[in-house]
Amino acid sequence: MALIRDMARLGKQVAARHGWAAAKAFKAYRMSEADQAALSHCAVELLRAFPDGFAASAAMSAALALALERVTDAPVQVVAGTLLLDDAVLFGTEPEANRHVWIMIGPYVVDISIFRIAASPDAPDRLVRHIDLTFGRGKALYVDQWRRTARLGLRYEPEHVMDADEITALMGGAYEAIQKSRESSVSSA
Repeated sequence: MALIRDMARLGKQVAARHGWAAAKAFKAYRMSEADQAALSHCAVELLRAFPDGFAASAAMSAALALALERVTDAPVQVVAGTLLLDDAVLFGTEPEANRHVWIMIGPYVVDISIFRIAASPDAPDRLVRHIDLTFGRGKALYVDQWRRTARLGLRYEPEHVMDADEITALMGGAYEAIQKSRESSVSSA
């Protein structure tokens, strides 16, 4: 029941930002095999493009959303909010820069940065332990149905659906990181 209420609330946010047609498509979406393949391909390509250690959830999520929009008709939404680990706030809304950003494609949470964050030197110890015990090392992309994330100790609480201008602004950081990575790999070759 809570998921239905949460999806309805999230659908209203999507409608406010992108219109009722987008909200209807978002709420009705079910991931196809073709969309799964496109998601995997886009994520792998982006993770290769971003430099090792780059774990900015906002930039990575914006880049993945735009990549997916180019190759699928899936109703991709970039969402900012709170990420809880075992009911304790891991990344929250205070300050706003501490918000976690991920993608929602209908009822699916897509988090391209969580494993990168856990592998970074300044990652919270409890996140590192949780990722190691729950998923193991070497993972790249977290995709799950929103209602199932709590079973794995994670809770994604959307607070803000981003619009095109916000996503474009985030892409500046993504582009800069990718360019620096390319320049450093060219200069070291």
